[in-house]
Amino acid sequence: MGDTRASESTTSRRWALVPFLILAVVHLVALGAALPELAGWTKPLLMPALLAVVLVATRMRGGVGTVLIVAALVFSWLGDVLLASPGDIGFLSGLAGFFAAHLLYLVAFAAFFRRRRIPLWAGLYLVWWLAFVLLLAPTLGSMLIPVAAYGLVLGASGALALATNRLTAIGALLFVCSDSLLACRIFLPGFDLVQQDLIIMTLYLAGQGLIVWGVLRTTGSRDEKSPEQSRD
Repeated sequence: MGDTRASESTTSRRWALVPFLILAVVHLVALGAALPELAGWTKPLLMPALLAVVLVATRMRGGVGTVLIVAALVFSWLGDVLLASPGDIGFLSGLAGFFAAHLLYLVAFAAFFRRRRIPLWAGLYLVWWLAFVLLLAPTLGSMLIPVAAYGLVLGASGALALATNRLTAIGALLFVCSDSLLACRIFLPGFDLVQQDLIIMTLYLAGQGLIVWGVLRTTGSRDEKSPEQSRD
């Protein structure tokens, strides 16, 4: 009986992932082929499609940890939409959306999906943050404090993901890489990569997808428990 339920849960997760994968491929092809209208149409649909994966896989009966992941995806969607708005207000609003998303991820990883101690080499995220701020500081101007605060939360969520499982940890790392490249594109004069928008979105979508898949693997293998109950 348990094996049958586990198999059904895995199958439902895989089928629920199909719309997200299709939208992601279409969006990335649109970026690579320089089709801005198609890319603009598909981008707001990406996070709702990933959110649907969580709702289907958990049958909308997840615990508090799952609710936090759902909320993080909602704020990620807001970030996607608001960052497309012109000017500093659009940028700061989008940044606030992703700031909230990473705070929610951080709490979810620490309180509900932690499976082991945070490794010492998680301190590399602190090194990344210091380098990130020092690199961008000369050109940030009034954006220094919000960007530095965002980077701190982003790095903290990546560090805490190392205590969850491999999929989630890799997803969080890819998210950090995506946002690092995005910040360099926006704030570093002369920074230019071939197909940089395609690279940034590929890392972002892979990161979000792996975070969600790792969380679902955890919720599928055991009920959400407190860290004291769930240590290996």
